[in-house]
Amino acid sequence: MTRRQALDDPQIAAIAWKRFRRIMAWMAVGATLCVGLALLFLHWSVGQLPIHMVIATVLGVWLTFMLGTGLMALAFLSSGTGHDEQVMDRLKDEVPLDD
Repeated sequence: MTRRQALDDPQIAAIAWKRFRRIMAWMAVGATLCVGLALLFLHWSVGQLPIHMVIATVLGVWLTFMLGTGLMALAFLSSGTGHDEQVMDRLKDEVPLDD
């Protein structure tokens, strides 16, 4: 029987996903702070904001922050668990090396 690696092992996967959720929870707090700072800056520079601008700012800043954070956290999850090393490069023999 072969040894399970990376996210195939339930213990490694449980630890990795717990860490991922913890990172995302902290980043949600950070995103909320960024939304607050963006709204304060807009209120300071423009004055009274229409409700549609507030909603658009909240959604735009928070979702952009969380999307970037989520993708980066998934890259760290993949790399940190050894999942990246399991990928087979099927084209490495077909691509000539320029010496």
